[in-house]
Amino acid sequence: MEFRFTIALIYDFDGTLAPGNMQEYDFIPAVGKSNKEFWTEANTLAEEQDADMVLTYMARMLQEAKSKGLSLRREAFQDSGRRVTLYKGVKEWFARINAYGAAHGIRILHYINSSGMKEIIEGTQIAHEFRKIYACSFLYDVDGIAYWPAVAVNYTNKTQFIFKINKGIESVYDSERINEFIEEEKRPVQFRHMIYFDDGTTDIPCMKLVKQQGGHSIAVYNPRSRQKRQTMEQLIRDNRVSYICAADYSPDKEIDTLVRTIIDKIHADDRLSKFYRKTEP
Repeated sequence: MEFRFTIALIYDFDGTLAPGNMQEYDFIPAVGKSNKEFWTEANTLAEEQDADMVLTYMARMLQEAKSKGLSLRREAFQDSGRRVTLYKGVKEWFARINAYGAAHGIRILHYINSSGMKEIIEGTQIAHEFRKIYACSFLYDVDGIAYWPAVAVNYTNKTQFIFKINKGIESVYDSERINEFIEEEKRPVQFRHMIYFDDGTTDIPCMKLVKQQGGHSIAVYNPRSRQKRQTMEQLIRDNRVSYICAADYSPDKEIDTLVRTIIDKIHADDRLSKFYRKTEP
């Protein structure tokens, strides 16, 4: 099937597709820590050393796993991902939205843009749904053992991956093509054809970037948390996001209806733009 254009759905992972942080399902219990202990130690280290909190949590993962004799192979992290619980409806979400887009002649691509662990996400039951997973990852030695951060994704450098998606660059390493000039209309995924999903304040730069460039940003919240909904409502009042929705991806729920409506709007805008170009002198 030949598609007329592409819409990118870009997701944070923790709190957006799954409740909580992915390390809390298996890794942190395996090292004998409570969630509070692990994150407090990582954040305290960042404060004491004036360091990036993403790098310090990755350092604590390596230190704790070594001290407890746990495997630091990629396969061990992926196995941890198999224990991650997803929000309601997530597993069936991708095929349904892909089919809705295809019915309009639109290709739907899904991306992860997360400060969580790429290796853990690779082990989840939805990993195959994503065109690319942009997330933190480790370097591995000749024996396949993690020893150093390869990619650290924090709340500000996440924006680089929005531009990579915009220009069709899937390599994290490639830093040259990102600076090449390409007319917006000729880019593989135009900003106005992006829908960004996140669960709160850590992704404000990405959500605001997509919104300012004509795309759509959706802040999702755990349906069981009234406090989280109130936080999301403040983002609306501050004009930082386009919409807020409960994190239930089941058919005809709020987020499903909203995304289908956005696809309808993008489709209609594309058709209208062709009429506009016909009337240009």
